[in-house]
Amino acid sequence: MILFLLYYKLVNFVLSKERFILELYNQYSKYLVEKYGEKVYKLSINLPLTCPNRDGVCGTGGCTFCDEGGAGYERNESVLSVKSQLSDLRERIKKKYNAHKFIAYFQNYSNTYMPMEYFKKYIKDAIDQDIVQIAISTRPDCVTYEHLDYLLYIKNTYKIDISIELGLQTVNYHTLKQVHRGHTLAEYIDCVLMIKQYPFEICTHMILNLPWDNISDSIESAKILSSLKTHQVKLHSLFIVQNTIMENQFLSGEFELVSMEEYIKRVIAFLEHLDPSITVQRLIGRAPADVSANCNWNTSWWKIKESIEREMEVRNTFQGRLFNYLGGSGFKAKYK
Repeated sequence: MILFLLYYKLVNFVLSKERFILELYNQYSKYLVEKYGEKVYKLSINLPLTCPNRDGVCGTGGCTFCDEGGAGYERNESVLSVKSQLSDLRERIKKKYNAHKFIAYFQNYSNTYMPMEYFKKYIKDAIDQDIVQIAISTRPDCVTYEHLDYLLYIKNTYKIDISIELGLQTVNYHTLKQVHRGHTLAEYIDCVLMIKQYPFEICTHMILNLPWDNISDSIESAKILSSLKTHQVKLHSLFIVQNTIMENQFLSGEFELVSMEEYIKRVIAFLEHLDPSITVQRLIGRAPADVSANCNWNTSWWKIKESIEREMEVRNTFQGRLFNYLGGSGFKAKYK
């Protein structure tokens, strides 16, 4: 009986702790379960692509932090067809997790930067019975109404959800220039406003510890993403990838990485100012050890995630706690 009571208390403690963590921020995994009725898994697709920041259209060499693989680390070989890649990944994940529903995720490089006939073929090849969503990662300067019209046709014809992931990284346009993004904040805003005319979801990628940014940039990022009503956000920490421009800059002492403690502060400040309805896909990224020797301060990504959640508990804070700046709320607070 004593053992049973101890077990009962332990289970309830774990469940209550899990419920509390879920309330700290709007977690993507919970959102997917609520939307699709069960766990959904991403299947990453690697296409033989490049981007306009590499082929000379708006620059060469790519973003200073990006490697030759286009920042996609968990991927199949691009020589494989879309159907082959999905089939291979699907079988592995089905066996491991008993999964039934999937997201076809076009991950690396700029997945709208290709001839339109190729784009249409790749998207069509990703459609299958157990694919509930197609997610397309790209740059904000690589989306046209032609892409969006075709994706609308796919959504309506095959009853499949569409999400578009946009790499922004920072709202500080000086830093965007420093990391050689090849676009400014204006292109991101314009692209979001274009996509907003369609029934698609938007996920924005952000790096909160770029060395030319500070915590004020993190807060401003949350405010701009909230005012534009992006649906989801994916946070990354900056890691120095081998054989990149940024690695050369780092080794030559042009900048220093901010501490893990500072990254945690920036993430929490970002979440506090973020619209609580925005889903957080993740709090920190990761890369294989053979790609980066400076990934996440040589600490497991899940330990950093737990540290963020623990610090939020200690501070008694949560996503959206300081979401009080839109709709003229500053004026009303002063004169109400």
